Amino acid sequence: MILDDSTSAVDTRTDALIRKALRRYIPETTKIIIAQRTSSVEDADRIIVMEGGTINAIGSHKELMAENEIYREIYTSQNKVVKEDVE
Repeated sequence: MILDDSTSAVDTRTDALIRKALRRYIPETTKIIIAQRTSSVEDADRIIVMEGGTINAIGSHKELMAENEIYREIYTSQNKVVKEDVE
């Protein structure tokens, strides 16, 4: 199954519900998920980080957080709570 940025137009809660349903109802199906949101691929066996049309890195979320600056920066920027937003 190929999902090309399929959850980009939904909120993060709906995105999480979709990912949960994919794991629950079709666990043995290979899924290729093209996404800009790191939360959409966080549970993937392998994540491919692309930069300028080329592969920059391949690994799990944990491996990429430890070893890949691009992935880490994207993840941090998407998951950072800006102080001004809270106040």
